[in-house]
Amino acid sequence: MIEEGAIRAKYISLFPVLDERARRLWAASEAKSLGYCGISIVARATGLTRNTIRAGLLELEGGTDSLGSTQGNRPRIRRGGAGRRAVSERYPGLLEKLESLVEPVTRGDPESPLRWTCKSVRHLSIELQSQGYPVCPQTVSALLHELDYSLQANRKTKEGSQHPDRNAQFEFINSRTQWFQRRQQPVISVDTKKKELVGDFKNGGREWRPKGQPEPVRVHDFIDKDLGKAIPYGVYDVTKNLGWVSVGIDHDTPEFAVETIRRWWLKMGAGTYPHAKRLLITADAGGSNSYRARLWKSKLQEFADNTGLHVEVCHFPPSTSKWNKIEHRLFCHITENWRGRPLVSHEVIVQLIGATTTSAGLQVAAALDEQEYEKGKRVTDEVMRSLKIKPGRFCGDWNYSISPRKRPS
Repeated sequence: MIEEGAIRAKYISLFPVLDERARRLWAASEAKSLGYCGISIVARATGLTRNTIRAGLLELEGGTDSLGSTQGNRPRIRRGGAGRRAVSERYPGLLEKLESLVEPVTRGDPESPLRWTCKSVRHLSIELQSQGYPVCPQTVSALLHELDYSLQANRKTKEGSQHPDRNAQFEFINSRTQWFQRRQQPVISVDTKKKELVGDFKNGGREWRPKGQPEPVRVHDFIDKDLGKAIPYGVYDVTKNLGWVSVGIDHDTPEFAVETIRRWWLKMGAGTYPHAKRLLITADAGGSNSYRARLWKSKLQEFADNTGLHVEVCHFPPSTSKWNKIEHRLFCHITENWRGRPLVSHEVIVQLIGATTTSAGLQVAAALDEQEYEKGKRVTDEVMRSLKIKPGRFCGDWNYSISPRKRPS
């Protein structure tokens, strides 16, 4: 009994650092040193089976390397071939069947049972079971990893078909921008920011508040008929790192876009560039400042007539709005500034936009535009013929200039 107690004490102290093979060999070594009845004594003291201790004795007699030197980069613990066969071996064709279910083309295959089903491991397991493969969702997950599949989200990388003049247009915009800046003439980037619901609605992001006291907001994002929505249209001065935003309350139309440019010029541009004779506008190809919008060009002509500025416009190619300077020089900072704050009124939106600054020196001014802008206004051919508009030598649809028809009085 004394020997049994001593062996139990040693086993308890060594157990945390011994793997399966080491425990087997240690127990066999103790049994061998005890001699007669050693296997029984060690089995009672450690709880190991007699067969395990006998297997350890056979390994000691054959040498500790009798199982083979390594399994991967580690010493082998069990004899090769032990354990259950892999499920893919027990059910030939399982891997091929699974891969055929998760192939992207199966969603459009009318014969595929999962073509309209989310391809979760649970759904895949159910489908495989119906076809005679008794596998659980956990097994399906392991098999998918074995096939080098992983859970992945969509990634925005496809911009649609690229226009053959896409890169050339980028180079042209860059060259015109540098030309204007060398002559100290204003260059602005314009666009409409995402429309925002006005009211106590949830706004993405988080802000510091007393612990356990989040600001309560509405559960459902249904537009408030009294408060409506906010339409921020921005003008970003590329050279001076200054921004102007008009917050509209009606519709995002070409008339609203040009009115914002006019307000920027009266409030900021004219004072910043007192000797300006030209203005370069870079804009997206679509939206309220689309190169196809007649009203956009007609209102720019009125702007040129009233200011005496020679206006030049360069549009970015379709599907390349993310390259527009205003997106990552102004709008992203506005979004960051009001994160986690409900936009409860138009006045709050104007204040939050006006408070936007960056370490690079960005300054923003904002104002509420309460005018109503009629949608669907048509510009006649006669009016278009009266415009003093000149297509550029390169991509005249995207690049054009508008000269004032008369000098301002």
